[in-house]
Amino acid sequence: MKITKVNFPSNSLLNNTVYEYVDSYQGNYIDAQNQISSTDIGKAFFTSAPNWTAKLFELRNKIVSLFGLKTDGKVKNRKELLDNFNCEPSERLGLFKVYHKTENEVILGEDDKHLNFRISLLKEKDLNTVDTMKLTISTTVKFNNWFGKLYFLPVKPFHQIIVPRMLKGIIAQLEAASEAPN
Repeated sequence: MKITKVNFPSNSLLNNTVYEYVDSYQGNYIDAQNQISSTDIGKAFFTSAPNWTAKLFELRNKIVSLFGLKTDGKVKNRKELLDNFNCEPSERLGLFKVYHKTENEVILGEDDKHLNFRISLLKEKDLNTVDTMKLTISTTVKFNNWFGKLYFLPVKPFHQIIVPRMLKGIIAQLEAASEAPN
């Protein structure tokens, strides 16, 4: 499965927002029956990170809590939370709030003292094939102060490694689910 860095999608809901950092990665997945919804994609986002990132987020939460920044708290039963998650606007899962959801896009993110970030999960038909869809994950960041810029310096290299791997994981989950018998 090939994941490529692409330009920010012009048809994203985030296209007219102000930000200082942006990146976008894209991969293709098969959806012959057009049965994969934006909710399916949003839910897959939360279970697609490489296993080793859990330790990074634990470390991040310990450090940023000293500065009064938001953390995802202690999630006791993540599977139960995810089972009940509908990916609807204003709904939360951990650190992420759902800001918008359309048939083709989910916008997740958070506003904090140091920075605001948004993640777009955008699906589009690949016009070159009959049953292939394109999935683009884009991240935008707006720095609220100098601390936000300082915070993002060590985060950025990890972000650029983790996000393409998450996209691979999302696509693998979506394809496996669409192939499973109902």
